[in-house]
Amino acid sequence: MHLHNLELHKATFPVWYLMLLVFLVTSILWGFVFAWHTTYSQRPVFTLKLEFKPWLAATFAGLCGACIWSFALDPLLQLKIPQEYPTDPRHWFAMTLSTLSLGLLFLIFAPYAWLIRLFRNQWVAISFTVLLGVVVLIMKTKAAPVPISVSLFTALILLRIVSVTCSLLLYLRGGLLLTMWFVLLIEARHLFKLG
Repeated sequence: MHLHNLELHKATFPVWYLMLLVFLVTSILWGFVFAWHTTYSQRPVFTLKLEFKPWLAATFAGLCGACIWSFALDPLLQLKIPQEYPTDPRHWFAMTLSTLSLGLLFLIFAPYAWLIRLFRNQWVAISFTVLLGVVVLIMKTKAAPVPISVSLFTALILLRIVSVTCSLLLYLRGGLLLTMWFVLLIEARHLFKLG
């Protein structure tokens, strides 16, 4: 049987089916991340005891990151890749939810969980996770419809290194909620421009 003789039809599925599928896949991946977190970090994934200093550090780092993005990088990038920026509060909510649930999972937590199991060394796992973030950024930049200047590219690389490192250190110090707070503060910078 030849491939061109096959009649392929376009199957349509309801949105709930896609949502259920994404939920199941991400649940398995989050389970993988959570299963190894306590073993290698000796800290719980979710901490109900809120320590002041880590939350203060996360807030300060998140606000600094938001200011750097908002004043130095967003004005340049929004002209070059406007599709990466939300156009209204609903779009911002969807993008932020995606970043908090899938972006952190695929770019930071799942690679770190795999690498910490592989190398059994926290700093090696952090280094390779940061390297993965840089590689993904390079691939994304090369796929951009408009070329990005060397200085802007360098700033993006440095910011990616710092943000992934901060995310992992906050995760190891205060768990998932602390890291999500840090990322939420950075993403909240868009709200000032939307409304």
